[in-house]
Amino acid sequence: MVLIAQNHLQLIIEFGLIIWIAMIFLLNLVPISLSFVLLLALVLSVGLTLLFGLDLVMLFMSFSQSEFSHPFGPIAILAVVTALAAFPMMEKAGVETGKLKIFVYVLILLITIFGGLVHRSFLLLWLLGLLLGFFIISKSFRQKSIFTVKRILIFSGVVIAGFGALEIVSRVLEMQVFSPLLRIARLENNSLPSLEFVLKNTTLLGHDPASSYWGDASTGFADGYISLPISMILLFGLPFPMFYGLLVNKKDVIDYFLPGIFGYAYDFGYVTLFFLLVWCVGIIILGFKMLTIYRERRENGHKSHFGREALLIGSLTAFIAQTIVGLFMINRTINGMALLTFIILSALIASHVIMIKKE
Repeated sequence: MVLIAQNHLQLIIEFGLIIWIAMIFLLNLVPISLSFVLLLALVLSVGLTLLFGLDLVMLFMSFSQSEFSHPFGPIAILAVVTALAAFPMMEKAGVETGKLKIFVYVLILLITIFGGLVHRSFLLLWLLGLLLGFFIISKSFRQKSIFTVKRILIFSGVVIAGFGALEIVSRVLEMQVFSPLLRIARLENNSLPSLEFVLKNTTLLGHDPASSYWGDASTGFADGYISLPISMILLFGLPFPMFYGLLVNKKDVIDYFLPGIFGYAYDFGYVTLFFLLVWCVGIIILGFKMLTIYRERRENGHKSHFGREALLIGSLTAFIAQTIVGLFMINRTINGMALLTFIILSALIASHVIMIKKE
């Protein structure tokens, strides 16, 4: 009975530990060659491009959306950046990568269009991830810096043009769901009341039970505003409070209209938020430390870590992008199924430590 989670936070921690242990064994048992990593990244990139395209088609046909971009957006960053990181190592070995590069750039363009049309928050995550990915790759392979005044202006122009195009599309097709201005207005109208609600009711170890939707049934801690996927909780028959169906509107006060730091603080308390921030910073520092070790070994002539280095670059980029957007922009990016993605990415980074020590 001790191992059976009693609330959402315990379940998140237990599954996190299971995923970390599983990832350590997986990355030690499976041969992580550069060719294998590149093939896996390309397959994932193609699969997610099709998935995001399907989500867009369902939007146009007025079917219920699965919102694939929230949980799988960081995975798309992982796949694409891993492929991009593999190219410099292949080129150094004398392998021609021109056609593969064009193929990956086409996938990047398609994912940008498909995902951006469905969710503006995904577009922010995606563009940030690409920017971080190119920066980390340039530093890892001692390439010329990607940050120049011209490129920054071009990037800013692309972002502005992208959001402007979305607004035009929304008006031409008379589909307000595409409108960035409508989303901004919704955030303006709802974010301030949500923020006031959270700040007024959050405590060191949770929140005022009376403020929770569950009322007298609330314990003032882990009420389900932050949780793993509902299907996972139902699968194990755990008696946790859950938001689904029409109740999602109640959860949106925390999940959609606020950054993650406020959502996690409200549901778990300021103390838990502090440890979450320390954990995120620790994972990022660990990732960069391992990248430094891989780079030193590569520059000393060791070729056995090429695949792992490319995978680490992709994982670290996706984790940083998801952390920034989830904690400081929109909570939904690190909640529900996206929280599971968040844990998997952290495990992909941390698992490299065991392998480095082993060798």
